[in-house]
Amino acid sequence: MPRYDFRCRECGTTFEVSRPMARASDPADCPRGHDDTVRLLSTVAVGGRAAAPAPSGGGGCCGGGCCS
Repeated sequence: MPRYDFRCRECGTTFEVSRPMARASDPADCPRGHDDTVRLLSTVAVGGRAAAPAPSGGGGCCGGGCCS
């Protein structure tokens, strides 16, 4: 389930809410009891390595076979 970050405009507390994407734009109450909150935009970092090295030797549009 996606998590959404919110910040309370009254006290400045930042908190997360887990909810379905269909409810992403629903308001959220601050854990300290305030209701003036705003959803924050968050960035996603994706890292890792490729599962296999890129093919080499050949080239062209079809890997070197049909374009020569």
